[in-house]
Amino acid sequence: MAESSKEEVVQLIKRFGAYLTVKMSSLFPISLHNLNSRSIGAIAGFAVAIVFTWRLLRSPSGPQRRQPKRQAPASSSSGISSNSNATLTTPGVSSSEDSRTQNVVDEFFQPVKPTLGQVVQQKLSEGRKVTCRLLGVILEESTPEELQKHVTVRYSVLEVLLEITKFCDLYLMETVLDDESEKKVLVALEDAGIFTSGGLAKDKVLFCSTENGRTSFVRQLEPDWHIDTNPDIIFQLSRFIKYQLHISPTRTERAASNAFNSPSLEQFFGPV
Repeated sequence: MAESSKEEVVQLIKRFGAYLTVKMSSLFPISLHNLNSRSIGAIAGFAVAIVFTWRLLRSPSGPQRRQPKRQAPASSSSGISSNSNATLTTPGVSSSEDSRTQNVVDEFFQPVKPTLGQVVQQKLSEGRKVTCRLLGVILEESTPEELQKHVTVRYSVLEVLLEITKFCDLYLMETVLDDESEKKVLVALEDAGIFTSGGLAKDKVLFCSTENGRTSFVRQLEPDWHIDTNPDIIFQLSRFIKYQLHISPTRTERAASNAFNSPSLEQFFGPV
């Protein structure tokens, strides 16, 4: 009832405004050129008063029309239930997404395992020339007498040798008792593929008849690294060679301050 009475008042004001507009236009037939500041101000003030009165009477009716919309969700129990379920399941979904995201981040920032080539280059400290004895390092045999009977290449060390030849100028050397032993060693190395895939030339395999001869070879070549199994030679060369690697199956004290110890060449560079 109150709603209809307010609507009638609004319509009455609208008709009254239209009536006044017609009357004023007939009583005061003036053009825009004849309007002065006072007449314009009077008309503007009258228009503002009408608009203000109309909006004042219209504003209370707005909230009453929107009120049923607020009550509608409260009357539906199924709607409340579905919204509650959605609210309850959201944390689980968010937690699962966070977990997957964290896994991706962890995998992305997981430390990358260096390659054998990178390890070799790092361990050799950018060395450019390496000398290495054959017995006990590259060959299974440990004495010159054994080389007179047979020569066996340790295939587990071949990959390391290949990487060393990529970064360094490698020389192999050994003490032999006769020319036949020298030939056997060269044949065994060739059969193992050291001269083909390893990039090592035969003229870089040196032979001598004494241990002192090997020491002389090393001093003449002036390598950055020397690898040997004889602790006496390691000690003698410590004053002339920057770095040395002492290969020994048993754990021993360092033969020199600039010498490293390892059970094998491949173990020095990590598991292959």
